[in-house]
Amino acid sequence: MLLDGFAKSQLRHVVTADGGYRAFVPPPLPPGVTLDLDLVGRLSAADRSVGELAGVGSGLPNQRLLSGALLRREAVLSSRIEGTQASLSDLALFEAAGQDQDSDVREVFNYVSAMDHVLDPQRELPLSLRLLRDAHRILLTGVRGGYATPGEFRTTQNWIGPPGAVIDNATYVPPPPERIWECLGAFEKHLHADRVLPPLLAIAALHYQFEAIHPFIDGNGRVGRLVAVLLLVEWGLLPGPMLDLSAYIEPRRDRYYESLLRVSTQGDWAGWFSFFLEVIEEQARDATYRARRLSELRAKMRTQVATARASAMLPLLVDQLFVVPAITITMATDVLGVTSRAAGQNLNRLVAAGILREIPGSGRTRRLFIATEVLDAIEGRPSGAR
Repeated sequence: MLLDGFAKSQLRHVVTADGGYRAFVPPPLPPGVTLDLDLVGRLSAADRSVGELAGVGSGLPNQRLLSGALLRREAVLSSRIEGTQASLSDLALFEAAGQDQDSDVREVFNYVSAMDHVLDPQRELPLSLRLLRDAHRILLTGVRGGYATPGEFRTTQNWIGPPGAVIDNATYVPPPPERIWECLGAFEKHLHADRVLPPLLAIAALHYQFEAIHPFIDGNGRVGRLVAVLLLVEWGLLPGPMLDLSAYIEPRRDRYYESLLRVSTQGDWAGWFSFFLEVIEEQARDATYRARRLSELRAKMRTQVATARASAMLPLLVDQLFVVPAITITMATDVLGVTSRAAGQNLNRLVAAGILREIPGSGRTRRLFIATEVLDAIEGRPSGAR
């Protein structure tokens, strides 16, 4: 690892691994950091934005449906940071019909499954390293990261650097395998410790610490961002996974990586905290607009179908479209508990109402429908948003 960019004060955390190379071992949390006026102002603004989003989320008629829509947006964008090209519509079609077996789409779907698992109120495991290993196993099973021992912490060394970098000229080398459990034990202990920092800063610190440890061969970025969303819900700051951090990070990934790296090389906690709070504030505002737009759209669609003849089942199908904005006759049959013929008739009514569009060429036995307006509400920026 190159040490040119390290401040003298940070060199004491650089160790010589058993293999003779140099690596960085982050000190246990919490960090010693002074909250200056600028940081206090950013924290206050982020807290207000999160509080407003929590209020909107708690007041929604069906918060679970709408947080599911926002979670899928986060899954798409968090995976995109790692190089996938799947879109929200790709994910919707995959969930509805398994139509696209592309590895990128499977990776995004796995992210949704991992988040659903860690946020399941009936989950057996507490917030712990074991739970994060479960999330990693779900995330990387059956996709390109399958080589990376899904669900297991690494026993070999990884490193970060430009293409072609080797361990000696890497930008960053995380703790060597013989120090991994020491670092992870301190991380887990801090997860459950009495918080010294305000909650948003504590989440920022834990996210950095996870990324600095880099405990998996692959998938660390996605699991680390999943941890941040999980803690917002676990600690009661939000009623569900409504904050899609990656929407802000993805076009600013260079700042994101540089801010994380500067904590290790310069001890620049203030810079990292400032960036993280910027992400939280902007995305809480964005999610508030988006949640309201989705709620209004759901109410409008339910009103539309309430006037349609013959079916009290249509509102149930409308709600399903806010979970997965694509649907098949088989899915409608399961949702409504009716025959395939009755399910198809109800889907045809939604097509006639302009709520669904049938995908051409999907076939008589595998008819596939998509709710374009729902997709647009999730993906597009609501008018009037900053």
